[in-house]
Amino acid sequence: MCGIVGLMIRNPSLRDRLGEWAEPMLIGMTERGPDSAGIAVFTEPLAGGRRKLSVQAPDGFDWDALRHGLGDEATLEVRANHGVVTSDADPAIVRAGLKATFPALHVLSAGRAIDLYKDVGTPQQIADKYGLTGFSGTHLVAHTRMATESAVTPENAHPYTAGEDWCLVHNGSLSNPYSLRRKLEPLGIAFDGDCDTEAACRWLEWRMREGDTLEQALTLGFDELDGFYTFLMGTSDALAIVRDGFACKPALVAETDDWVAIASEYRSLAHLPGVSGAKLYEPQPERIYAWRATA
Repeated sequence: MCGIVGLMIRNPSLRDRLGEWAEPMLIGMTERGPDSAGIAVFTEPLAGGRRKLSVQAPDGFDWDALRHGLGDEATLEVRANHGVVTSDADPAIVRAGLKATFPALHVLSAGRAIDLYKDVGTPQQIADKYGLTGFSGTHLVAHTRMATESAVTPENAHPYTAGEDWCLVHNGSLSNPYSLRRKLEPLGIAFDGDCDTEAACRWLEWRMREGDTLEQALTLGFDELDGFYTFLMGTSDALAIVRDGFACKPALVAETDDWVAIASEYRSLAHLPGVSGAKLYEPQPERIYAWRATA
């Protein structure tokens, strides 16, 4: 089943409303996904070589020990059992250091713009736990999950990420995730869980690392990704959606001069200011829709 939610604020003066407007969108998808939920928030990119890593910890984790272990050149912001580590160091080096020193931590995302929060629980519980209404930024991608093919765990909640500033959520089911894994694992690409969505996320990110644009990777995906899907994706400056050739999984887009909003059902769009005058449409099969944030 699952519910997808996306919101991009086109009007820079309204970007502090991102989380406030997104919370009822997420909660509106509760019946489509009551077992877990997640939110990827894209903020203004950090300058220079600084990067953010979103991490998740088990209950009782000693955040003060992590803060002390990071040293003076890094910062840590904690929300519930998630943290955002910001550092000038190479993200791969930071990730390796965290794994060696704090093996209980799970790195969820890395990049100049992305912060990621996901957990088991209803969308309302997740929104309350991480203070969704307080989020600001250019755009976000969110998801509510009803597990059908893998365990209900924080790792298997969406969004999935790979590389830097890239995330994907999925409504549908792929029939060939393990054939994708067999292609990627010999290339050194590791997987965190057994969800089919992770296979699609890592395959698309691999294609982009090989030089494809997002649009080129998605076009190749029409042949490589077997199943029913609506993919909603976020990058540091873009929000994109694509549906398979049958387009049996629901999705709606609403656009105004101030924002672009995407959801599986209209009820998650109905509260948005100006929605009565929005351009409202259903994305067409095998057509790529993308919007880019403006300064």
